[in-house]
Amino acid sequence: MDVHGRDLRYFTAVAEELSFTRAAERLFVSQPALSKQIRMLEKQTGADLFDRDRRTVRLTAAGEALLPHARAVLAAWTAAEQALEEAKAAERTTLTIGMSTSPGRGLLPALRARLTARFPTVRPVLRQVNWADASAGLADGSCDVSFVWLPLPDAGRYRCVVVAREPRLIALPADHPLAARASEDPEGMADFTDFLDEPFLALPPDAGPMRDHWLALDARGGREPVIGGVIASAEETHEAVANGQGVALLASGNAPLIARDTVICLPVRGITPSELAVAARRDDERPLVRAYLAGAEELAAGGNPPAPH
Repeated sequence: MDVHGRDLRYFTAVAEELSFTRAAERLFVSQPALSKQIRMLEKQTGADLFDRDRRTVRLTAAGEALLPHARAVLAAWTAAEQALEEAKAAERTTLTIGMSTSPGRGLLPALRARLTARFPTVRPVLRQVNWADASAGLADGSCDVSFVWLPLPDAGRYRCVVVAREPRLIALPADHPLAARASEDPEGMADFTDFLDEPFLALPPDAGPMRDHWLALDARGGREPVIGGVIASAEETHEAVANGQGVALLASGNAPLIARDTVICLPVRGITPSELAVAARRDDERPLVRAYLAGAEELAAGGNPPAPH
């Protein structure tokens, strides 16, 4: 049987009114149209649902059996419609922002100000994502926009706005021999070539091109890196460096997350800068997503945030 919700509504109205005339008025349909639908429902169910004559309408045994189930189905569908509307409303007013570490740099409040200037009722939700996911929640759809380090795997899937370009530093124990060598450099910098034989801490293999970037494969002249350990958070990185498992490259803006206790961060000569971007899926044209990217573009261009309402 392929019974529609409309059929059950019509049946329930007649069952409750015990009058085709009153049920038609309640449903805002003509009586002939209502009678036709009831006959079609009886044909589909293979049972007479009403006994009717010129003056009375009564439920048959089959009608009595169907009525509570029809009411339950209609109630369930009403609840489903309400849940659907709530979900749609939440989607229109909630923006999930992914990040592997806090972007810092004043980016979150600046972008929030721009977003709420256009959408005062928006509710930004921050979501922490493991470093194994270089897209910070974009690839699996768990985040709407994300702060990501470039390059991204499957870069063609995303739109990116670079909001920070920073030199890469190298984190190492303060008593590391190469730290002393850097202190003797006129510019206080370390040469990346001095670290080629050092064990490096690496992102998980799933991070793809971003793992390669933080190992600086492009500056190794084809030499494979020595992997001292795999890290998936800033705290893991700090502990692994402090314990002598390896050195690690990081953006200068993230140095405060790592450089404490016995760990220091040094500027490095011979490697390219890092780029932090706000990204979204290329096919996502929802207004909140477009507005967040537009805010990132304005911020990258040096625009001042709007005054709060």
